[in-house]
Amino acid sequence: MQSRPVLPVLAVATTLVFWASAFVAIRHLADDFSAGPLTLARIGIAAIALTFLALRHGRPRPTRRQWVSITVIGVLWFSIYHLALNQGEVWVDAGTAAMLLQVSPVLVAVLAVMFLGERFTAPLVIGLVVAFAGVALIGLSGNGDSGVDSGKMLLGALLCVVSAVTYSVSLIMQKPLLTDLSAVHITWLACVIGSITCLPFAPSLWAEASDAPASSLLWLVYLGVFPTAIAFTTYAYALRHMTASSLGVTTYLVPPITIVMALVFLGETPPTVAYVGGALALVGVAITRRSPASKPTADAAKEPAPA
Repeated sequence: MQSRPVLPVLAVATTLVFWASAFVAIRHLADDFSAGPLTLARIGIAAIALTFLALRHGRPRPTRRQWVSITVIGVLWFSIYHLALNQGEVWVDAGTAAMLLQVSPVLVAVLAVMFLGERFTAPLVIGLVVAFAGVALIGLSGNGDSGVDSGKMLLGALLCVVSAVTYSVSLIMQKPLLTDLSAVHITWLACVIGSITCLPFAPSLWAEASDAPASSLLWLVYLGVFPTAIAFTTYAYALRHMTASSLGVTTYLVPPITIVMALVFLGETPPTVAYVGGALALVGVAITRRSPASKPTADAAKEPAPA
């Protein structure tokens, strides 16, 4: 049947567009919500939105080991990731934040070496150096005319890298879970766990939401439903049908989509030097994807050349 292979592609496309819009929404909401309350609202809305859909798929029955993985994902990806990203975007623009997140495939490669028995290769080492040189360049590029000093810009960039690390770890942990559990159940349970860890921000969320304009509250609902509840679920669905590395490559499309959206909705673009840093980071990631040249064996060298 021709339709089945199309579904993961549609899931990826949906995820990329919604995740790109999330960078813009976070940047817009930074004036009304601080990082903690924004995280709680986003994940809490996503958990509520997914509850009905998740229960329609039946009650999830994770094993004890799967519960451990889901809990770690909930804390890392749905709590720390969003806290770091939300605070990071206070000091860096949406396009720059999106570019910084694209070092994740490099980090995934490192984790694969550490935990999956893969080996370091020359392309991997060179790519890591180039990619992190790009990250450093973005962090030191300043933030245009926003008035943010270079120290806070660097701190914002580092927080975005923290998000990239938590994303990478969570991606590797999520892949085995999809063998036995549905994408909806994993996303829902992780959202619930992330929401619980962010409950200390509830009083601040109530106070900030009371003062926020109606338009910001609507953006908040959008952020929880579309880039979180829907996009994280479609991403998990795509991960079930694709390898982690091939899916990670697709996120390279997020920064250009984010930059266009940020220009349209926020009227902001990253500083010129940040584009160079972003390009270096992507080049570094591309280098790590290259297979090392295989050396001819001694037996092959002895074989006569074809006439």
